[in-house]
Amino acid sequence: MTRRHTVPRTRKPLAAALGAALAVPLLAAAPAAASQGAAEGQVTVTALKFTVQVGGRTCAIDADLYHPVGVDRAHPAPAVLTTNGFGGSKSDGSTDATAKAFAARGYVALAYSGLGFGKSGCLISLDDPGIDGRAASRLIDFLAGSRAADDGTRIDFVTKDGPGDPRVGMIGGSYGGAIQMATAAVDHRVDALVPLITWNDLSYALDPNNAGDRKAPGAFKWQWTNGFYLIGESQPITLPNLDPSRWGSLGCVHFVPDACKTIGLLNSGRYPAAPTAAMQRYARSVSPVSYLDRVQAPTLLIQGQSDSLFNLNEATATYNTLKEQGTTTKMIWQSWGHSGGQAPGELDLAQGNLETSYTGKRILAWFDRYLRKQRHTDTGPAFAYYRDWRSGYGEAAKVPPLSQKVYLSGDGRLVDNRSKVVRGSREYTNWLVPTSHSESSLAGMIGLPDPQPYDTPGTCLGWDTDPLKAPVDVVGSAKATLKVLSPAAQKAQNSGDAADKLVLFAKLYDVAPDGTKTLVRRLVAPVRVPDVTRPFTVALPGIAHRYEAGHRIEFVIAASDDAYLGNKGVKPVTVVSAPGDAGTLQLPVVNGRLN
Repeated sequence: MTRRHTVPRTRKPLAAALGAALAVPLLAAAPAAASQGAAEGQVTVTALKFTVQVGGRTCAIDADLYHPVGVDRAHPAPAVLTTNGFGGSKSDGSTDATAKAFAARGYVALAYSGLGFGKSGCLISLDDPGIDGRAASRLIDFLAGSRAADDGTRIDFVTKDGPGDPRVGMIGGSYGGAIQMATAAVDHRVDALVPLITWNDLSYALDPNNAGDRKAPGAFKWQWTNGFYLIGESQPITLPNLDPSRWGSLGCVHFVPDACKTIGLLNSGRYPAAPTAAMQRYARSVSPVSYLDRVQAPTLLIQGQSDSLFNLNEATATYNTLKEQGTTTKMIWQSWGHSGGQAPGELDLAQGNLETSYTGKRILAWFDRYLRKQRHTDTGPAFAYYRDWRSGYGEAAKVPPLSQKVYLSGDGRLVDNRSKVVRGSREYTNWLVPTSHSESSLAGMIGLPDPQPYDTPGTCLGWDTDPLKAPVDVVGSAKATLKVLSPAAQKAQNSGDAADKLVLFAKLYDVAPDGTKTLVRRLVAPVRVPDVTRPFTVALPGIAHRYEAGHRIEFVIAASDDAYLGNKGVKPVTVVSAPGDAGTLQLPVVNGRLN
């Protein structure tokens, strides 16, 4: 089946829906040079089906091929492979629009519905490199001309670097981001990656523990996880007449069994040792953290500051690993993510400003450099971040390090010298119901109102700086070192079930002169304390935020958060401070001083 579109070569905005039902912009189709773009902007779109064997199953892949007029065997072009976010398909606003954008610039584009979505077959396998990655590799065979679609269609107009080796890049967000690294890990023919707002480690993303050791279970992110689970399981209602290969076992019918076990364990509220270890092994096996050492393709990581599902620490972990092993990589922290955060000047269809956006230009330059082999193309700095306090992006040669330290004083102040610490102790206790609110996780995705963050007095502790004398810009992940006293938690922590360990939530507020408090990007750091008899560190979610002059920085630990599962039973907590023994907070400050 072939249908023709006229895709104008003049700059036109387009949007992407990344993740489940998340309408956020992705990129713009900038004008192609006459030698690169489709003649008069015309693109032929052909619907194709591929039957592949992966993961012990036979799976059908539903795809659309976007063929720019003027591209042929004598005039080949590089290819762009793209797929959907969780719950989407090849036809959603993201995938279809992305393919059209690159076809309008003269690229051959292949958009497909990921396994378990749209009209593609098989179970949802969470971007498993051995299943989803291998399936995408079969599509690269098609782009190479070495494989035909089910109807016999073959192509010979993709640029090749060698026999069977097409010049191909990948782009997509969220679920469509991790698949790129999964594919590149099993198929080194991939030449460039642009993963947006995706994960590094699903065991951290779904059950985060920010207390240093990610191997320990954390606090279950129940709102996000169950929202996506319901999207997957509701497909018999939303997509009738599903391919038979889309049906699994009773009780969890559209996910692979290990994913079902993971969701079941997390919702149980228990962490028995053996099942927890198995859950974590599986979650990591379908995560870049387990296979990044096999990724060689140049990778432009783009992560959202407003994102409590996959926070900036996820992209930073991926970036650090790639950089340390010598894989070409750069990273951008844009404003928007799964939690919303669209900002003026960012990619936005309604504004019509995509063609001038910072991130859009960087994406196009990345593909110009690594797909078109324009070796003099400037792909930008190693690190860039959106600044909500001024127009444009900040740029740096590296992610800023921790640079300034303050101490947690017994009188509730953050002081810049250990000698200023006042001796004292302070206490909070949890209730059997959540008493703090950071966000309703799905509100940003589906446009629902969300109450302002709050903490109930008596269930949290806070430490404040003095009013700042000048603006302070924080860019990166803060780190706290804490020691708490909790006899109830100490008694329970060796029960054999990690769910009995103490849970707390660390976060940073911006406190205005009138006392108004803003939880920066609504982000929190869940912590399941490894051992309450020992000090522990907390890595807070990365931010890029200006604290204005006259404002105060407040560090808070709270007993609960209603977006997460928390403590079992009541566990009072005491924090003791003394000049020689005080907790600390370190911040990556790029401008200003903490008084």
